[in-house]
Amino acid sequence: MDLPRYHRLRSAYYRLEGQRCASCDTLQFPARARCGSCGGNAFEDHRLSGRGTVYSYTEMTQAPAGFPPPYLMALVRLEEGVLLAAQLTDIDAHEVEIGMPVEMVTRRLREHGPRGFLVYGYKFRPLLGRRLVS
Repeated sequence: MDLPRYHRLRSAYYRLEGQRCASCDTLQFPARARCGSCGGNAFEDHRLSGRGTVYSYTEMTQAPAGFPPPYLMALVRLEEGVLLAAQLTDIDAHEVEIGMPVEMVTRRLREHGPRGFLVYGYKFRPLLGRRLVS
């Protein structure tokens, strides 16, 4: 990801901000120009809870440049119903289970460029000391 794009998307990467459609009340993440449900283009910013469950997962053994393998990727269904892809952290592959409660954390994703600009973003870890409220 180039640096200007990264800075435009910082609120999504640091605070998990999505948007709610003013026409049909649908939540979506990441932000888009049009609503995926009704095609509307009026939105309100919406901060997502950052809590959800593992919907599916895989261990990446071959990865794009800048992401040293192996690492875990998951589809996470947030409490609000949004489904997103993210890395899992603080857990070994044999410990992950479908339906496992997780929470968003801000972590280092990679270094960018020859000067080592650090790129941070969201990852998910097992929910610590709390239970998901359904």
